Amino acid sequence: MNNTNKAGSPAEGDQALHRLAGIDISAAGPRCKMLLGDLDGDGRAELLLVQPDNRQDVRYIPHQVQCLSAFDLDGRLLWQTGKPDAGAGSQGSDYPAQIYDIDGDGALEVLCVMDDKLQILEGATGKVKAVHELPSAEAHDCIIIANLSGNAHPSDIILKDRYHRLWALDKNLQLLWTHEGNVGHYPWVYDLDGDGRDEVMAGYDLLDADGQLKWSCRDLDDHADCLWVGDVNGDGLPELVVGGSVTVMYDRDGLELWRYDGSIESQHLALGRFCPELPGLQIAGLDRMVREDDGKGLKGKDAMFLLDQNGKELWKEERTTDGWLTIVDAVSTFWKNAPDYILAYRRGEGVLPALYDGKMNRVAQFAEQGYAVHGDLLGSGTEQVIIYTDELAAVYAGEPLPLAAVHPGRPLPQPKRLYSSTLYPGGEVAL
Repeated sequence: MNNTNKAGSPAEGDQALHRLAGIDISAAGPRCKMLLGDLDGDGRAELLLVQPDNRQDVRYIPHQVQCLSAFDLDGRLLWQTGKPDAGAGSQGSDYPAQIYDIDGDGALEVLCVMDDKLQILEGATGKVKAVHELPSAEAHDCIIIANLSGNAHPSDIILKDRYHRLWALDKNLQLLWTHEGNVGHYPWVYDLDGDGRDEVMAGYDLLDADGQLKWSCRDLDDHADCLWVGDVNGDGLPELVVGGSVTVMYDRDGLELWRYDGSIESQHLALGRFCPELPGLQIAGLDRMVREDDGKGLKGKDAMFLLDQNGKELWKEERTTDGWLTIVDAVSTFWKNAPDYILAYRRGEGVLPALYDGKMNRVAQFAEQGYAVHGDLLGSGTEQVIIYTDELAAVYAGEPLPLAAVHPGRPLPQPKRLYSSTLYPGGEVAL
């Protein structure tokens, strides 16, 4: 392990990054997805590497979990369950695993689908706490934590298959309801009407907490790639922004407020205050303009874009490099008192992961290629970014922080963004 506080070597115009650690994660096996959470309650986040099974074609049947490996920020392997498989599948679909305190006892658990069962593991040790049958053999595309029952603590679980069905379970893992439709990649749950129970945006359909249809999006093709909730226009109420064949915004009652037709496939979206001088929130997006996996033999290409609160295009990238698999997300408080930034990674053709501001300027570039996760790892009030490959997790910060808990022994909270981890980043901005 390489542990250093030295600043990187930024390109001209970039702000300096501080590489806090380089952690050897190769023991987890290849093609893992990283989850973050304070698994042992010591005041620092741990890294949970989730390896998928060796299913190679996940277009119709999604992954289960092959192996889980928990590392601390000092590079120690804390526990591992399952056996890493060199032939594990790739991130063509979500991995069914989350970190969350599902029983409300103050300690985090790991929820996963492994060996055809829904398993709940003790976060600190990886020991199995409970094992449950799946409601259906293919109910393992992803795991959504929800509050459908009106409890003080979200304790319901939604499972789904690849594209068509949802199963809602209560805290005792008893079936509440099922839904069949065009459910998209990762349904987002949010209490839109303030009644203490979550509604479920299941692809293009909004369901109430009992699974009944409230309204549906209109004139949209394909499926919902990503879903976000926030007070975009500053009216004090939540809006829903849907990315799919186009980018469209609805109010909570299903009224379409605007539609952006300047994209071919809005694969990823992110809401944030990227331009503090503008009213409301801005919508960053990724337009997958040309795919390489459709059998047409074309060179893939994508482009980032940014919209204002009314859906007006502020800018759209004109790429001079190849690449069509970019993921974008919103990073908040990377530097104290800074605006939100657009984190873009998996850009292709040697384009390194980077942070971009609301003017399309690159403000910082990371030194490694790889996937990215971000969160407040130390309780510092700022976020750190981890760029990771099959072998290495590089931890970056905007300031030279020691790798120590700010409040030792005080468990870090697990925000909804971290217990709703998905390959298709959705999210919400607090009202």
